[in-house]
Amino acid sequence: MNRANPEQLNFAVIGCGLIGKRRAAAVAPAPLRYACDLDATRAADLAKSVPGCTAITDYRVALADAAVGAVIVSTLNASLAPIALAAARAGKHVLVEKPGALNADQLRAVRDAARATGARVRLGYNHRFHPALQKARELLDSGALGPLMFLRGRYGHGGRKGYDREWRADPKLSGGGELIDQGVHLIDLAGWILGDFAQVDGHAATYFWDMPVDDNAFLSLRTAAGQTAWLHVSCTEWKNLFSLEIYGRDAKIAIDGLGGSYGPERLTFYRMLPQMGPPETTVFDFPANDDSWRLETAAFTDDIRLSREPTPGLAEGIRTLEIVEAIYRQSGFPVSAEKL
Repeated sequence: MNRANPEQLNFAVIGCGLIGKRRAAAVAPAPLRYACDLDATRAADLAKSVPGCTAITDYRVALADAAVGAVIVSTLNASLAPIALAAARAGKHVLVEKPGALNADQLRAVRDAARATGARVRLGYNHRFHPALQKARELLDSGALGPLMFLRGRYGHGGRKGYDREWRADPKLSGGGELIDQGVHLIDLAGWILGDFAQVDGHAATYFWDMPVDDNAFLSLRTAAGQTAWLHVSCTEWKNLFSLEIYGRDAKIAIDGLGGSYGPERLTFYRMLPQMGPPETTVFDFPANDDSWRLETAAFTDDIRLSREPTPGLAEGIRTLEIVEAIYRQSGFPVSAEKL
């Protein structure tokens, strides 16, 4: 087992695509020792932008380096869990991009390895760190909404020409379609807000794209106390959309947009007045660039420094994939049985 000093933590990024580049940028000022990708050119392009970073095509080189204390895994879905498992077995701390695996069983194997070596494993659900979601968390924790009743979430995009021939449309590489792609973000946020779900209902469907995986999914998740998360994810949205509404007995939160093509990020807080009628309304706009990647990486570094269990970690990641699998089974879609 390799265990580096958290105060001198060296990182390796495995997977140098769009998300890998964002993850690598978020590591600074900590040293990035390796940029790894099967595509040597892509690894070299990332490495040359970071002083002291070496481009490699075999992630095992990074895992064998005692100076590397943490790895960020941002590959295709099919490679996430195998690499995270190898890293955990090597005693490296891991930030693995959502959904973390093709199925919950793969994440259970990572969990068992992490328990054996003491590795900390965080799931990369960066939406929790968007400013509107952080503000929502602040309001929820203050009790401003009163007892929570339900939430409603919608998340979607319109794909692009040839989308149904990309890796996300191949279940062997992706594990599924829109539900395991964007849907896991909404499931994670719903659990973060309402807690564990005792009842899972819904269905996934393929309405438009010529692919063997889902392009829409509709979920109704209920806690043991009856609080409901009603979720819809879609890659036939045409105009990119993010909307999350949280309803309490005393107030409501509405979050719209994530920046960029999803529109300006905004949180609107509606406080119910004693006389009822129109609520007291407060609007919070967040026009700055997305800082969620950096904040999430900082939280991961704190997990290591403080020897704390990451949240969301493997427990949340496993439960999210259990919900995905339940919806796929209810809808007649195959569930990946790939083992590690």
